[in-house]
Amino acid sequence: MEAAGPVSTAGKFVVVGGGIAGVTCAEQLAIQFPSEDILLVTASPVIKAVTNFKQVSKVLEEFDVEEQPKTMLENRFPNIKIIESGVKELKSKEHCIVTGDGSQHVYKKLCLCAGAKPKLICEGNPYVLGIRDTDSAQEFQKQLTKAKRIMIIGNGGIALELVYEIEGCEVIWAIKDKAIGNTFFDAGAAEFLTSKLTAEKPEGRIAHKRTRYTTEGRKTETQTTAGAGSMGSALGPDWHEGLNLKGTKEFSHKIHIETMCEVKKIFLQEEFRISKKKSLPFPRDHCNQSVTTDNEVWPVYVELTNEKIYGCDFIVSATGVTPNTEPFLCGNNFALGEDGGLKVDAYMHTSLSDVYAAGDICTASWRPSPVWQQMRLWTQARQMGWYAAKCMAAASLGESVDMDFSFELFAHVTKFFNYKVVLLGKYNAQGLGSDHELMLRCTKGHEYVKVVMQHGRMMGAVLIGETDLEETFENLILNQTDLSSYGEDLLDPNVDLEDYFD
Repeated sequence: MEAAGPVSTAGKFVVVGGGIAGVTCAEQLAIQFPSEDILLVTASPVIKAVTNFKQVSKVLEEFDVEEQPKTMLENRFPNIKIIESGVKELKSKEHCIVTGDGSQHVYKKLCLCAGAKPKLICEGNPYVLGIRDTDSAQEFQKQLTKAKRIMIIGNGGIALELVYEIEGCEVIWAIKDKAIGNTFFDAGAAEFLTSKLTAEKPEGRIAHKRTRYTTEGRKTETQTTAGAGSMGSALGPDWHEGLNLKGTKEFSHKIHIETMCEVKKIFLQEEFRISKKKSLPFPRDHCNQSVTTDNEVWPVYVELTNEKIYGCDFIVSATGVTPNTEPFLCGNNFALGEDGGLKVDAYMHTSLSDVYAAGDICTASWRPSPVWQQMRLWTQARQMGWYAAKCMAAASLGESVDMDFSFELFAHVTKFFNYKVVLLGKYNAQGLGSDHELMLRCTKGHEYVKVVMQHGRMMGAVLIGETDLEETFENLILNQTDLSSYGEDLLDPNVDLEDYFD
């Protein structure tokens, strides 16, 4: 085949994306085929590596995510060749990808792991920052040093973390749900955590020992907004560690939550003046809601769908992500999921021959286990990348492969507000309709335990705090043990479940 670009390289396996899914996939392929070159194409000079991996139980895993210079990966796996470039085009019929400089790379099997990009509430506004990756978090920190008031839009993990971490700055938090953290919690868990927002934070948190490599110095200073269009890998579980999130005012938490609303319109200062609309001051207390207007002049104003208008220094858009499929769609007939991801079957294979996908870019389209669902999280990016490599290897060797066990049960462990949080199965009764019941045990400031039951069987659980119940619950959900005889005693701290079900 004639190469149109400067060079043409034929790699047996090509992986696109230097995030967790792509790096895990490339590493796994490198181990399986030590004498083959594995090509990893990534737009960023740093890659995301999994470190300190611990299998906590059958399906729960904990690990740190570390940014590393690409040389570290090449040193660990001499047969991984990294090409630092974005992908311009995928020519699936010719089995080749074209990178930014026009080079063509021919593949026998390709895995697309290009992740997802933040959904911005509006494009091209210098006062709207999208936070999803390490660079935008640093940009955010620079902006915050001068801020008196910011607005956070969104209700996922990043919004939750930001709200907890920010000090010395008024925060107006607009969420479209009734309760915070809707992606992860029900109202009860949200209430348990919100009480922590009002409490003063303990001084001196445990420092995470972890080296960080940033792309500092590689970036020119001309970017004003945090390069909303530029690719970055997603943030790690403690991305806010070591960022000094303090605004200008000397007080700890000042947070006002506006629920059940979304952004209706954003005004720049001059537009707002011309509109003759009035904005509200920061709500001081709930009993004295006098209708005063805000005398301060702000760079940007947000009108919410509940008719309230607030001025602020800038807006943080933390409203989730869209799969980053854009460079691959042109001229290729991919089947896409409703969320815009590349549909993959039970072998991580897309609808195009020899093209696989893993992590945030893909949409799981097999019939899932009754207690698993896809969520765009670190843990799933790692599992999918690992499993995609297994499937690619099996296919090229003509072998069969079993569905990975991690897809049997949804399991995720993280930290919110300094509490350990474990989510298992249908922890929010996802898709169970009204035919389920919840059981709760809560000790304020200590732990929160919720289980989702259906026909006497446990379908999901949320564990906040050091409950030590995760393994027992994981077994109960996986084995679908009939628990109806326990009734209300199931969560009685004096009933030792482990004796029965270990």
